[in-house]
Amino acid sequence: MTTWQISTTAGDPARVATVLPGSGYTAQGPLLWYAAKTLRAAGWTVRTFAWDELSPDWGEARRTYGEAIRNASVPDGGRHLVVAKSLGSFALPVAVDLGLPGVWLTPVLTGQASEPVRAAIAAGRAPALLAGGTADPLWDGGVVTAPDTEVLEVDGADHSLEVSDWRRSHEILARVTGAVERFAAQL
Repeated sequence: MTTWQISTTAGDPARVATVLPGSGYTAQGPLLWYAAKTLRAAGWTVRTFAWDELSPDWGEARRTYGEAIRNASVPDGGRHLVVAKSLGSFALPVAVDLGLPGVWLTPVLTGQASEPVRAAIAAGRAPALLAGGTADPLWDGGVVTAPDTEVLEVDGADHSLEVSDWRRSHEILARVTGAVERFAAQL
C-alpha cells in the first residue's frame, strides 16, 4: 500500500481547497503550484496532498483521493474546492457526488479507466473547470459537458499543458492560472 500525507496552509476555514497531484506530477509542478499559490493569496485554506512514492496504481489513487476529499474539515455553509492534475481526476466522481466544485487540470478522459470520470462530468452536478491540451493523448476536447462546466482547451499543448516554445508555455501557465483564479472567485 502506498502512503501519503496532506499538508495544510491555513487561511479562511470556510474556503478550503484540496490539491491532488498527478502520477509523477507533484504539487510542486507549475500547474498545481501556481493554482495553490493563487488560492492562498485569495485567502483560501489549502490542503496539499503528497504521495510518499510517485506512482500509486489507479485504483488506489481513486480510493485514496476520494477519502481525502470526503474527510476534509469544512464548516457547514463553507466551500470546498478540489484542484486536481491528471491522476487526481479520478476523484471527480466523488467530488460530483458531494457537490464539490473542481478544477481538473489535464484530466484522464480517454480509455476505459476514464469512464467514471466522463460520467461524472456529464452528470454536471457541480461547477467545474477542465483544462487540457490537444496534443495530450489522455485529453478529449469533445467530452460531454454540463452547463456549469468551463473547458479551457490549449491547441498543441501536451499532458503538462506545455509546448516546445518556453515563452508560449509560460503564457499557457498564466492563462490557466488566471482561469483558476476567476473560477475560485465565482464560487
